[in-house]
Amino acid sequence: MSPKIAATLDWLDSHGISYQVYYHPPLPTIQEALAYWKNIDSVHCKNLFFRNHKGNRHYLVSFECHKDLDIHSLEHMLHQGKLSFASPERMDRCLGVSPGSVCAFGLIHDIDIADTADPRELFENGHRVKYFIDRELQTAPRVSFHPCDNTASVVLTNEMFLKFLSIWGGEVEWLDI
Repeated sequence: MSPKIAATLDWLDSHGISYQVYYHPPLPTIQEALAYWKNIDSVHCKNLFFRNHKGNRHYLVSFECHKDLDIHSLEHMLHQGKLSFASPERMDRCLGVSPGSVCAFGLIHDIDIADTADPRELFENGHRVKYFIDRELQTAPRVSFHPCDNTASVVLTNEMFLKFLSIWGGEVEWLDI
C-alpha cells in the first residue's frame, strides 16, 4: 500500500468514517478505471481540479464518471471567472495528489492550513479549495474516489461522505451537472 493510501485510510479511520477499499493497477483515466469498477456497487466519480485566471483560487469539481463537462459550461455554472486546469505542482500543494489521482480525499490536505498557506490563496473560511459537487451525488447511496493515489478506490456511504465533508469544513456547492 502506498504512503498516500495509508495516510488517507488512517485519516478516515481516525475520524470514524467507515469505508470499503478496492486495490487495482494504476488507473489514471475513467476509461481505464471502468473495467475495474464494474463489480463495485457505487457511483464512481470524475474529479477535476481548477484554478482561476489570477491563480489565487482553487476549485475541485466532482461528478458522476459517465458525464461530460466542458470547461466553458463549468465557468458559467461556477461564476468564478475564467478557469484553467491546475498544474501538477498546485495539485500537490493544495490536495496532496498528482495528475490521475485527483479526488475528494485530497481535501484532507486542505484542513488547518491557514498558518502555512499563502494568505492570498485562502477563502474567507480559511481553506484553499472550494468544492463543487454534482447534485446527483447528494443522494447517491454510495460514492467512490481514489484515496489520493490511483491504485485503489474507496467507497463511502452517503452518510459517511457527508460526514467527511462536514469534518473538512470548507465551502461546498451542489451543482446540476
